[in-house]
Amino acid sequence: MLIPVILSGGSGTRLWPLSRELYPKQLLPLVGKGTMLQETLARMKGVEDVGAPIVVCNDSHRFLVAEQLRAVDAKPQSILLEPVGRNTAPAVAIAAMAAVAAESSNSKTSPLLLVLPADHVIRDVAAFRSAVSVGRRAAEQGKLVTFGVVPDKPETGYGYIKRAAGDGPTFPIAQFVEKPDLATATRYVESKEYFWNSGMFLFRATAVLDEMRALAPDIYEACAQAYTASKRDLDFTRLPAKEFGACRSDSLDYAVMEKTKHGVVVPLDAGWSDVGSWSALHEAVPGDESNNVCLGDVLTEDSSGCYLQSTSRLVAAVGLRDHVVVETKDAVLVAPKDRVQDVKLLVTQLKKQGRYETSMHREVFRPWGSYDSIDAGERFQVKRLTVKPGAEMSLQMHHHRAEHWIVVSGTARITRGEETFLLEENQSTYIPLGAKHRISNPGKIPLHIIEVQSGTYLGEDDIVRLEDRYGREGEKG
Repeated sequence: MLIPVILSGGSGTRLWPLSRELYPKQLLPLVGKGTMLQETLARMKGVEDVGAPIVVCNDSHRFLVAEQLRAVDAKPQSILLEPVGRNTAPAVAIAAMAAVAAESSNSKTSPLLLVLPADHVIRDVAAFRSAVSVGRRAAEQGKLVTFGVVPDKPETGYGYIKRAAGDGPTFPIAQFVEKPDLATATRYVESKEYFWNSGMFLFRATAVLDEMRALAPDIYEACAQAYTASKRDLDFTRLPAKEFGACRSDSLDYAVMEKTKHGVVVPLDAGWSDVGSWSALHEAVPGDESNNVCLGDVLTEDSSGCYLQSTSRLVAAVGLRDHVVVETKDAVLVAPKDRVQDVKLLVTQLKKQGRYETSMHREVFRPWGSYDSIDAGERFQVKRLTVKPGAEMSLQMHHHRAEHWIVVSGTARITRGEETFLLEENQSTYIPLGAKHRISNPGKIPLHIIEVQSGTYLGEDDIVRLEDRYGREGEKG
C-alpha cells in the first residue's frame, strides 16, 4: 500500500503578507479553489492502492490542518504534531515510524511512503501520477526515490540533482548540487543531465529507516525516543518537546539521500513549482491579456505583468509594470517582481519591532471558529466573533478586562459564573472582570457576535482556560 506523507510544517513568510507563521501558504487557496494542502491530497485520487495519509504539521497549525482535512473528507491515518521545526529528515523519520507501527502484524512488507510537501503546485496531475507509478516500481525493489523536476529555464533558486548514465525511466543519482549562479544553472539546463530538486520522495518505510539508522544514527535515535514518548491528544499524535527538540535539524537530502547507495531519481515534467515567491506565484496562475493576475476587487489601467490581489477593499493600479501588490486587512505589500525575494527582509524588520503582522492576520482562526479585530484604542478593543454550529469556546476568565457581547445573528448559549442562558439576535450581555464565561453555538447556522473589551490590558495571553473540549487547558492566547 502507498501512504501519502504530507509535510505541512513550513511558515511560508516569503509570501507575506498573505502567508504568516500561524496561517502559512499551505493552508491558503493560492492557485485553485482548495488550499494547497487540499490540492496536494486531491492529487492522490486515481493513484492505485493509496491508504489514508499521514500529515506532519506544526503544533500551532493543528486545528487548521484538521479542519481542512475534514472539509474535503480526508481521514488521515495520523496527524503528527511537531513542537518545533527540525526540517525534513526528522519529519520523515517520525512518519515512517508511525506507518510501520500502524501496519498489521500479518503484513510481510512495510508500506510505501510518498513524501509530498504540502505547498507545491503541479499543473499536470496525470504526468505526476505517471511519475509516481515509475517511482513505485523502483521503491518496491528497495530503492530510495527522489523526483527531479525537468527544468524549463535556468533557475538559481533551486538545488539540482545530476543523474548518472542509465536507460531510464529511473536513473542513478550522480550528485546533489547547491543552488548555482546563473551561468552554472544555464550550463546545467543545456546538459540535460540535471533536474531541479523537488523535495518529493518515495520509498518503503523500513528502507528509509534502515538508511537513517546507518547514515544519521543521531537523528534516528532522537526520533525513536520522541515517537516512543508521543501522546495521543484528540485526533493528533503529540511529540514531546524535550525529546523531539533534542533532535538535530537536517534535511532528508543531507542526512540520507546524498549518502545512500540506493538512491535513484525519476524525472518529473508536470508543471511543478514550489511557489517560493510572489513572482513564482504569478507564473503559476493564469493571467489576462496584459499578463496581469488580478484577484479580488482589483482595477487596472495601463498596467502589465503584475500580480495584484485584494482581500478586503479595492486595489487600483495605474501604469505599473512587473509589480506585486497584495492587500490584506492589516497590511499592504508593494514591490517590483525582481525584488520579491527581499520580502523576507521586511519580515525580519517586523519581527525586530515585535509586530504581530509576522505571525497572524487580523482575523485569527480557532477550533471553534474565528475572531476579527475590527477596532482598537486605549483601554478598548472590538472584535467580531464567528462560532461554528455545534462549537463552543473554552470556559475561561480574564484578570484585566471585562467584555460586552452583542448577538448579530444566530443563537448563543452563554455561561456566566454559575448561570447559563440563551441570547438571540440583537440581545446582549456583560461579562465582569474575573467572571468565568463561555460562548456556545447550539444552532445549525454560524453565530456572529460583536465583542467589546475594556480594561487595562487586552492581550490574548490574558486568557485562563478552565475547561476546553479541544484540549487547550492551560494554553494562553
